[in-house]
Formats: sequence, C-alpha cells, structure tokens
Amino acid sequence: MGGGMANGRGSRVSAGDAERQREINEAAPQITDLGPRIAALFAPYRWQLSVIIVLVLVSAGLGILPPLLTQRVFDEGLFPPDGSPNIGVLSWLVAGMIAAFVLSSAIGIVQTLFTARVGNRVMGDLRVRLFAHLQSMELGFFTRTKTGVIQSRLQNDVGGVSNVLTNTVANIIGNTVTVIAAAVAMVLLSWQLTLIAVVLMPILVIAQRRVGQIRARIAGRTQESLSEMTAITQEALSVSGVLLAKTYSRQRAETERYAAENGRQIDLQVRQAMSGQVFFALVQVFLSAVPAIVYLVSGWIIARGQGEGFDPGITAGTIVAFTTVQSRLLFPLMALMRIALDLQTSKALFARIFEYLDLDPAITDAPDAREPSDAPGLAGRVEFERVSFRYPDAGAQERLTLDDVSFHVQPGEFVAFVGASGSGKTTIGSLIPRLYDASEGAVRYAGDDVRELRHEALVDRIGVVTQEPYLFHASIAANLRYAKPDASQHELEAAARLANIHDTIVGFADGYDTVVGERGYRLSGGEKQRIAIARVLLKNPRVLVLDEATSALDTVNERAVQHALDDARSGRTTIAIAHRLSTVVDADRIYVVGAGRILEQGTHHELLLRGGAYAELYAQQS
Repeated sequence: MGGGMANGRGSRVSAGDAERQREINEAAPQITDLGPRIAALFAPYRWQLSVIIVLVLVSAGLGILPPLLTQRVFDEGLFPPDGSPNIGVLSWLVAGMIAAFVLSSAIGIVQTLFTARVGNRVMGDLRVRLFAHLQSMELGFFTRTKTGVIQSRLQNDVGGVSNVLTNTVANIIGNTVTVIAAAVAMVLLSWQLTLIAVVLMPILVIAQRRVGQIRARIAGRTQESLSEMTAITQEALSVSGVLLAKTYSRQRAETERYAAENGRQIDLQVRQAMSGQVFFALVQVFLSAVPAIVYLVSGWIIARGQGEGFDPGITAGTIVAFTTVQSRLLFPLMALMRIALDLQTSKALFARIFEYLDLDPAITDAPDAREPSDAPGLAGRVEFERVSFRYPDAGAQERLTLDDVSFHVQPGEFVAFVGASGSGKTTIGSLIPRLYDASEGAVRYAGDDVRELRHEALVDRIGVVTQEPYLFHASIAANLRYAKPDASQHELEAAARLANIHDTIVGFADGYDTVVGERGYRLSGGEKQRIAIARVLLKNPRVLVLDEATSALDTVNERAVQHALDDARSGRTTIAIAHRLSTVVDADRIYVVGAGRILEQGTHHELLLRGGAYAELYAQQS
C-alpha cells in the first residue's frame, strides 16, 4: 500500500506494539488449559493410539518377564534345593528369556512405526492449522508484526514441540507400565527391599518439578531469541535487505547485529542444556547405588533371621532378581523424569503456538453473509456512506485517518483520489476490498454493506494493482496463474496482450517459463507492473483499484504501464489512487483528499477552474 497507509501506521509503532502485547496477554492460554488442548491434537488418531497402547503394554509386560525368570534360573535351575543344576528346567527358562527379548524387539519396531506416523502427522496438522489461521488474520496483524517473528512461530515453535508430539505418548505409557510392573515385581520379591529402593522418590519428584519450571522459563526466552534471529535473517538476507546493506556499507553492522543475537541464543541453549544436569546426576547416583545398599540390607536381614531362628525369605535368586528388576527400573524412571521435564519445557512453546491460534481475525464473515449482487446496474457500484476510520493500533487521541467520507462510483466509471502523502487516499483503497473495516459508517458494494457479504466472494470481484507489485520466485506463467490456476496458455497470452507485456515476454529466451527471481528482481519496474496488471486482468474483476500504480516508474515505463491501464479499465469500475495527476486527467470524477476528508470533487477542468487544492497540486507538478 502507498502513502496513506504508511502515514496511518508510521507514528504508531510503540502504540501498536503495546496493543499487540495486550492481545497476546489476553489470548495466551493458562498453563492449566494446555493439557486438554494438547490431548485434543491426538483426537483424530484414536485407533492408531489404541494400537500403540496395546503394543506398549505387551512390550512392557515382556520387558519385566526376564528378571522374574532370572529368580527361577538361580533358585530352580542353577541352585535347586537338591544342590544339582537342573539342565532341563534351565533350558526352558533360558529359551523363555530369549523369546521374550526377541518378541519385545519385534513389537518395538512396529510400535516405533506407529508412533512416528502419529506424532509427525499431529505435528503436520498443527503446522497447517497455524498456517491457515495466520492466512485468515486481517492485514493489520501483519503490518504490526515482523514477518520473521511469524515465521519463527510457525517453524521453530512447532518444530520445538515435535519430540513431545512424536514420542511422548508411547514413552509415557511404556515407561509408566514398565515402572509399575517393576515396582510390583519388586514387592513380590521382597517388600522390605522395595521400601529401601523407593524411600527417596518423593524428594526426587519435588526436585524434578522445580527444575522443570526453570527449564520452561529458559525455553520461552530461547524461542523469543530464535524469533528475533529469524526476523533479522528475513530482513537482512532478502534481496531488498542485502541491497540496502551494500549501498550503505552496513554489512558489518548487520553481521554484528546477528552475532549479538546469536551469542544470546548460544548462552540460552547452554543454560537449557545444563539445567537439570546436577539433578539427573544425583538421581543416577542414587539409583545406581541402590543395588549396593540392597546387598548390605539383605545381608543384615539374613544375618538377623539366622540369629533369631526365622527364615527372612530372601534367597540368592531373590537378591539377583531384585537388583535386575531395580536396574531395569533405572532407565524408564529416568526417561519419565526427562519426559516430565520436556513436557514442562514444551508448555512454553505450546503457549506461544496457542497464542496465535487464539487470536480472532478482525475480518470475518457474518453468520448470514450473502453473495454480492451481479445484477446489471448494481454490479461494480461502490459507495462510502459517512465513513470514518482509525487504524486498530492507533491511539484514541490521534486524528482519524478518514473522517466522515462519502462518495459513490457508478458501474463502469473511472474516478480518482488525489492528495498529499498521508491524506488517507490509500486507506480508501484498502476499505473497498475490506482489508479493514470502517470504524463508523458503511462501505457498500452493489448496494450492500461489505460486512454483510461473503468476504471471499467480494474479493473475487475486486482487483488491486499496488505501487510495488509482488511476484513470486517462479515463472511468469506461474505468477499469472496465481489469479486463475486453471488458465490456459491462450488466456495468459490474451491477458498479457491487454497489459501490453506479451511481446516483451516472448522476447525472453524462456518466454512464459522465464523465472522472474525473488520479488521479480530480474525484471524492470515497468515489466513487473505490467505483469501484475496482466494478473489482475486474468482475474477479470468488476472493480479495479489502482493504488499509485505508476508513481515509482520512470517516464518511459509510466507511459507503457499507463497504456496498459487504459486498456484494463475498459468496461470496469476503476478507482485510481494517484500521486501523479497526469495519470488521472481523463477521470470521470476526481476527489481531492486532505487530512482524511474530501476537500473537493469534479473533473480535471472543473477543478482547475475552481482554483482550489487540486489546482495548487497541479501547478506544483507542472
């Protein structure tokens, strides 16, 4: 958009940032809300989760079987009561242990396949859902938010929770079942030794929660730093950013800016990696020392039993089996604690994702929205009825961008809005396709308030050509087909001829397959503008809004583009927002805008004879 919008936003950066923070604070979900919302992401994959749960339960059960068989190996196979090893029993027990290992490994492979599919599909669904929601946000959201920050939220934040989405369900279920099964097996083997093994667990759980809170705070700051790095990359390494840095010899400064944020990112990553390391080291020392303590306590219990003449029920097989089970408890218990920390850490990332998902688009269809009328005499009619407008991020004390503006444009008319930069003329062009909603009054298309019409259908009937047309890094044909994906080659060429660009295109070595480069940098300004006009013509809108479409061009290119625009206007309602008055002298009506109001209106000759604001502007340009 051109000068009007820039003026509407330029003095409100700080106010916009404050408003944006208020939106985020209001929309940010509470921590207690995250659990059900994260669980809801898995709802479409219930049957796959059921299969995973069954596989995990079977695998966990098989995992606890070998330690229990170990007790029988010692007490019935190697050292039976009669003192002679029982090879037959021993063979069956060993075969059972090997079979359990093989079957558990096979189940693990299948479980990993299902887990990877579900986790990655949930992550993919979340990424697409966030992208689609961002597409639905109003234009104002993007004018007050850095593109790099949005990209980081979509890529880094969603990617940051991938491990949680991919592995958490299976790991939680599998490790929990393993821990429970191991605890039951330990109790069955010896309740006395079990008390020794779990006496410090409550302390470890409390410590783990504290470490998780610290890591969650660091994770939030890490993602904010990643967002800033992405924003710096997007700004500095775009074609425009690189060109600006080179022409002002600011490459070193840009590198230093990136290096400073990168240093902060490194520090945060190191702090996140180290947070909890002491805790896990203590946990591992404790769990690793339990077998030694078990040996000591077992010896004390056996000695006491022998001294007091009772059987403590602890055999060599019991001790070996107990320490085997306890050692198998080490890894799933550590894994559960790490998962708990990951979940606490990921809450900060999920909160950032849900912040965006919970933002309500300002431009939405009414429940009873209807199609715009295509009736003759109405289709293409545009009216402003006492419209006032203030940008959403503007302070209440700032003047209105538009103040009580009224006008009408009949189907097929060519009208122009002229005025100094910041007068509000570009804002008028933004309200017609409902990129913003009027603060007061009504904008009408074909007699209907645009807020009562289906927005997509309204936009289908309005074409916009801006001062700086945006072209994708793709072929000319692909850029043209953005307006009509199923357009034939004949339709492309017809639109290009109307835009006075066909001969230029076929003069390229690759013709319509020529790749234009990022933002069309391989083309001249006039070529880009005429391709943009051809794209609009392919859309075939009822209303054509020309937002300073030639103001950035030299005289030669301006003449070529103006000729294309003259052809494009044929049979359409045309609303031109112009800086150069020479481009609108043939308009059916010219509106002069100043300080958000319409100062005067009339034809070119009428306004010159009046000797007012238009005559003064014309004299300055002449």
